[in-house]
Amino acid sequence: MADTENISARLTPRKPLISYGRSQFPVTIMTPSANFITPLGLKFSFNKLTFGSMIYGNSALFDAGALHRQTASAPQASIRAPISTDGSKVWKLIGATSALDDNSLYCNLLQSTHFAATCAIAEQDGKVVGWLSGYIPPEQPDTYFVWQVCVSDAARGQGLGRRLIGDVLARPVCRAVTTLQCTITHDNEPSWGLFKAIARKLDAQLRQVELFEKDAHFDGLHDSEYAVSIGPFSPEKVTALTSA
Repeated sequence: MADTENISARLTPRKPLISYGRSQFPVTIMTPSANFITPLGLKFSFNKLTFGSMIYGNSALFDAGALHRQTASAPQASIRAPISTDGSKVWKLIGATSALDDNSLYCNLLQSTHFAATCAIAEQDGKVVGWLSGYIPPEQPDTYFVWQVCVSDAARGQGLGRRLIGDVLARPVCRAVTTLQCTITHDNEPSWGLFKAIARKLDAQLRQVELFEKDAHFDGLHDSEYAVSIGPFSPEKVTALTSA
């Protein structure tokens, strides 16, 4: 497991993760034929943009109460990089969120150590209420790939999913990052809503292309995953993601 590239590929989750409400919005759809490269090294080209109004969801975040506003008296969650002892807390948080795929505890320990610089923990009243895992693909130093985002009901209404991503993008390790990527299933409304809002705040274009097909890659057991790319964006725009 010493090879970072192999670890990243081996640990990539099988399905996107988010859920907090339904919304309808215009989506930019790219049709194959100028160069979109996924974290797995796959390269896509595009020559046409079409726009349509579609109902979607998110691929990396879960926040069952995100549409509810937090009361003024509730404390705001703080965000920091994880440490090794956070691994089990992250594992329990994800395990308590039925909409998310479970990872092994060992996976979360590796994320909290080997990938700590590109992951983030949110705490509120001494408890872990949010988690972001992600990494910079070895062959794409200008790209941050969002692996998994999880926000508990206790921290709803704070824009925590967006803030977690903004916190990581603002770190020195992401100084060269100008593109944000993730994968999302077609019907994951919360994730589409989250990343569309992020694209708007970064003043960047959102592109999508089918990456893992339901039948060809999942043997019909999982909905197709769409590779989503936001960028390029100016690093100065990242501060727009970190405000509450």
